[in-house]
Amino acid sequence: MSNYTENDKKEDVQILHSMGYAQELERRMSSFSNFAISFSIICILSGGINSLGQATAGAGGASIGIGWPLGCLISGIFALGLAQISSAYPTAGGLYHWGSILGNRFTGWLSAWLNLLGLVTVLGAINVGTFYFFFGAFGSTFGIEDTLTHRVLFVAVITALQALINHFGIGLTAKLTDFSGYLILATAVVLTVVCLASAPSYDFARLFTFGNYTGQPTMAADGTMTGAAVWPTAVSGGMAFLLGLLLPIYTITGYDASAHTSEETVKAAVSVPKGMVSSVIWSTVFGYIMLCSFVLMLPNMDDAAKQGWNVFFWAVDAQVNGTVKTILYVLIFLAQLLCGLATVTSVSRMIYAFSRDKGLPASSALAKVSSKYRTPVAAIWTGAVLAVLFVWFTSAITIAGTPAYSIVVSCTVIFIFLSFVLPIALGFAAIGTSKWPVMGPWNMGVGAYKLVAILAVVSMAIIFYIGVQPPNDWALEITLGFLVLTAIVWFGFENRRFQGPPIGDAIAKRKEQIAAAEAAVGEA
Repeated sequence: MSNYTENDKKEDVQILHSMGYAQELERRMSSFSNFAISFSIICILSGGINSLGQATAGAGGASIGIGWPLGCLISGIFALGLAQISSAYPTAGGLYHWGSILGNRFTGWLSAWLNLLGLVTVLGAINVGTFYFFFGAFGSTFGIEDTLTHRVLFVAVITALQALINHFGIGLTAKLTDFSGYLILATAVVLTVVCLASAPSYDFARLFTFGNYTGQPTMAADGTMTGAAVWPTAVSGGMAFLLGLLLPIYTITGYDASAHTSEETVKAAVSVPKGMVSSVIWSTVFGYIMLCSFVLMLPNMDDAAKQGWNVFFWAVDAQVNGTVKTILYVLIFLAQLLCGLATVTSVSRMIYAFSRDKGLPASSALAKVSSKYRTPVAAIWTGAVLAVLFVWFTSAITIAGTPAYSIVVSCTVIFIFLSFVLPIALGFAAIGTSKWPVMGPWNMGVGAYKLVAILAVVSMAIIFYIGVQPPNDWALEITLGFLVLTAIVWFGFENRRFQGPPIGDAIAKRKEQIAAAEAAVGEA
């Protein structure tokens, strides 16, 4: 980062001070690192592979050929809106801070809880996905079984490793997520080439052919067609296509990590929005090419749909050379591990930022930054422990015969996108007012932003509708129940206690507090 001058650093710190916060975290992330952390969490080698069954057992080839770019566009709309706000307000709190200053204390607090709940469950879900990938690729070799004990122990071990790396400083984490960015791109290219080389023919029409495999059982372990359907309820062809959109929508998320690491990124007002948007663009393009090549490799869509969630391993095991297959599996597994690493970073910065404004229990401890490593150590380990506990408890409980884990994870993306759309919608009304008087240096223009905000609200309605369809119909009750519980907690307790981030005169009063906090961690 030789082009990062003292004047650049001074400007970054002044922006942070102007929002009432100290430079406690260390600015060690380049513009590429900021892009890489979001790109690593999106990780087309994680969600793009582990969730393939949603598409192939939905509308078939068209779910990839047409659905992938459409779903990525829907998700990318949120990235554009958040990017514009992040340029004006580059803080680790990100969505929480924006929800407060563009709205009020309640909207900020609600943004924080929605985002935090989503991030913790996403971390758990990513590492559970990594377990199932490892189980499918190497389970028989290492004697791993799909049991609660093996699943929770596996998730606990890799989550602890990810937290430990984060503990030792953003420098090490940034190097690994930088490597992850290159690894994802390179592995996606290799997988694409392998799929095309293994394809029996290049039937490109398959990518634009609609099918409807909803309601159909899948191949069970004993080889009979008695396995659970990916989509247990038979629906219309149009609805099957909409359900398939969950593959790209579920995959292309996590770009808020660029905002959560704002205070560790150089030239944040420009680097952060660029990191968000470029991570979505690159993931969309490389993911599309990779998944289209996979669809072309399939012997036929009817047999692929019968495999359900196992479609990736079924196709690769049947079509790809054994040595090449093993190398691919190792590379994909490593990418998924680093995806979880980047997610721990994002979760911990959200916990840290919310806590420094007294938004969580034990906030004083959670907001403390290590003077040695310049990381929020307590926040890192708290996020990791909560994710493991989430996986453990929800995997052991069933609701109406369905594992609670599956039900809660189905709500996760709804919570995440609600936390995205809230500040974006507030920005629609606030832009040009005293709450948001000036656009940041990354500027799409007021008119373009307002259009993006409208599209984000429409996209949220689409995501919510799709997200509560069977077998995720419990997601509606859980989401509504959470919102009711949130209202009770806010009006019963937090409304009187929580003051929100510093705004107006409160910022000036923090001058001595900011100086003391920076001195405590050795910030010059």
